[in-house]
Amino acid sequence: MREMPDTHPSPNATRRDFARFALGGALTPLAAQPKGNLSPLSPGIKITLQIPTNPSAADFQFANQLGVEYVSIPSGGETAKVDNYILWKQQAEAAGLKVWNIGNSNVHNMPEVTLNLPGRDQKVEEYKNYLRNLAKAGIYYTTYAHMANGIWSTSPETTRGGAPARAFDLAKGGAGHWMNKVYEPPLSHGRRYSKEEIWENYTYFIRQVAPVAEELGIRIGIHPDDPPVPELAGVPRCIFGNFEGYARALEIANSPNVGVCLCCGTWLEGGKLMGKDVLEAARYFAKQDKLWKIHFRNVSAPLPHFVESFVDNGYMDMYKIMRTLVEVDFRGCVIADHVPQMIGGHNVGWAYSIAWIRAMHARALA
Repeated sequence: MREMPDTHPSPNATRRDFARFALGGALTPLAAQPKGNLSPLSPGIKITLQIPTNPSAADFQFANQLGVEYVSIPSGGETAKVDNYILWKQQAEAAGLKVWNIGNSNVHNMPEVTLNLPGRDQKVEEYKNYLRNLAKAGIYYTTYAHMANGIWSTSPETTRGGAPARAFDLAKGGAGHWMNKVYEPPLSHGRRYSKEEIWENYTYFIRQVAPVAEELGIRIGIHPDDPPVPELAGVPRCIFGNFEGYARALEIANSPNVGVCLCCGTWLEGGKLMGKDVLEAARYFAKQDKLWKIHFRNVSAPLPHFVESFVDNGYMDMYKIMRTLVEVDFRGCVIADHVPQMIGGHNVGWAYSIAWIRAMHARALA
């Protein structure tokens, strides 16, 4: 069953909620009403934990210990199968959890699609089949990224307390990475591509997959380019590297099922290059009913050089973002992402981030 909105205030509703209910007759705003085959989201922010592929009982137990209600699960390679999606969702539900999305790295950052390389149509069909597999498993959201040469980084640096973290320094150049592939300057694909080519290739892709998403009732949230540099190794990042590109891309898609995965960290990396700050972007996309997932992470500074940091240790006051999400009645997923490594093992950093997210959410609701 897909999630449907509540139509009465919950016992935990704030005074603001009751006022909206009295004035409007229901907590569901007009923007959240059904459009075609797109089911509205239930009220409230869904704090979500990323757990590993082929999750274990301990992974689900850890999510329950943190007090989250939702999990997100990656897949890729041979694990990207509908049988796995169905199994993982069943396992999560048996543990008292819900699955927000199951990703598929095989159809995320596809150079064949972004650059119109050999195999493009096969990749488009693979993406459509991925959407169909999600629907068969009862999953109705997915994140997509449209980068041709991966996520770019330079050598890891450290953030507070010597915690290792991803970094990018434009002066050092770095390289792009995705799915065990490395993309290096000066030209990652042998030539320089024009902005017009990138736009044409996006249009070709989105106008084929959007009707499938509409038929299935699946939301596609598009992730910003990371980092949002205007061009890397001959490939323009002109669509999802700034606000104006996003707005135009959503118009081209012309679909209620195509929206935004707003990665706060990536948006903060871009700084003024983005055209609107992260708070303005969140308000705009929420007003358009296009904001469905938030990667809640912070960085040390905007480009040309940043280090990923703890949520309470970057240049952005992340509480301002959480407060904005509550103000706009955001009903999607808020998830920790790119967490710096902490002493004590993998789960320590994730627990720290989720604890901060939950605390900021509780404060914003008060």
